[in-house]
Parts: sequence; C-alpha cells; structure tokens
Amino acid sequence: MVVFKYVFWVLYRIWFYVLVALPIIILFPVLLISISKESWYPFFFKLARIWAKVILFGMGFRVKIESEQIPEKGKSYMFIANHTSMTDIMLMLVSVKNPFVFVGKKELAKIPLFGFFYKRTCIMVDRNSERSRKAVFLRAQRRLKQGLSICIFPEGGVPEAHIMLDNFKDGAFRLAINHNIPVVPLTFLDNKKRFSYVFFSGGPGAMRVKIHKFLPTDNLTVGDTKALNKQARTIILNQLTKN
Repeated sequence: MVVFKYVFWVLYRIWFYVLVALPIIILFPVLLISISKESWYPFFFKLARIWAKVILFGMGFRVKIESEQIPEKGKSYMFIANHTSMTDIMLMLVSVKNPFVFVGKKELAKIPLFGFFYKRTCIMVDRNSERSRKAVFLRAQRRLKQGLSICIFPEGGVPEAHIMLDNFKDGAFRLAINHNIPVVPLTFLDNKKRFSYVFFSGGPGAMRVKIHKFLPTDNLTVGDTKALNKQARTIILNQLTKN
C-alpha cells in the first residue's frame, strides 16, 4: 500500500508539470502576441487565468472562494497571500479577476516555457540586491498608472514546512501606502496540504480561499508601514489558526 502511495506521488508531480507546460505549448502563438505590447497585458492576464484553471482542475483541486469584500472592476489593489505551494500562483489567478502583475523572485525565470513569459510579464526582484528592490517600486508605479493591480507574497519566499506563516517583508505595504491603494489579504487554507514543496505529499481535494476585507491606506504615511504589515499578517494568521 505504501509503495502505491509513493508511485502515485511521483506520477502526480509529473502530471503537474505536464499541465503547466501543455496549455503554454498549445497557446504559444497567442501568448506571444499578447505580450508583444505592454498595453495588451489584460488580454494576457485572461489567458493566464485559463491556464491556471486548467492546472487546478486537472490536478483534481476544487476551488472554494469565500469573499468578505469583492474588488471593483477598474480599480487597483495590492493583493497579498500566504505562500506555501507551487500552486499559489495559479490559485491567485483563479481567485482574482482584476488584472494584476506579480512581483516575484527572478529565479522563477529559469523554469522552461513558464519562465519565458514570467520574465516578460512579471516584476522580477533579486532579494539580495538593494538596487533591484528599488527598481521594483518604479516598475510597479508604471503598472499601477496603467490601471493594473499588484500581487506580492509578502513572506518573501516559501517558509519551512513547520512554519505556519513567516514574517512579512515591508515592500508590499510600503508600495500600497505610497500609491494609496487598498491592501487585499487572501488566505490560502489548503495549498500546503494539497501540493507543497515536500515531494512525497499532496493529492486532489478542496482548495479554500478566504478574501478578507480590504485594508485602506487613505491618510497613511510610510511611518505606518509596520503597523499595516502587522495588521495584514494577523488577519491571515488568525484565519490559518482557525482552520
């Protein structure tokens, strides 16, 4: 019985990468056109949502979203969530309809096929470079002026398996305050159980998402960054603890 479990996990992981690559191969010409102009990003975003839905459905995940507040069409937001799984990117794309741009680590650009589009559509950051971190603010500012939103996983990476929620970096909250956009905390409740970075683990089932009430940044200054950071982290941590 144990042997069958390990065989399943190996095949399940392989199937995940097949699902990641297959839609990109099929849609490659259309995807290529969609990234040829920065102003066409919303169309690319729609294609990315289809890609994400194919992966989650193909893996046997049932997405269940509970919303305390719904983002308004045409408005910009700072979307944040806990980070535990390779499926976090897909689940964020499925959970949010407002076109947003990911801010993520540059290492993901090395992934075949996925990395080609990642580095052309996302805001990449080298967390070891102060210059790179500063450049994020300029690129994010340009994207926000285009009416897009920003998405950041504020833990700055995937924490060790025993850590429920790591400390948050300040970048997302400073950006939100500087550009006067609401912070939207999302809690991903099942991703670690369904498909974590632990190779021999995971399986089909429910993927619950809680979209919390937005945290306004009106009348906040950079000096309020730490307080906003703590408020957002507490909301997500309480939800994780509760469930």
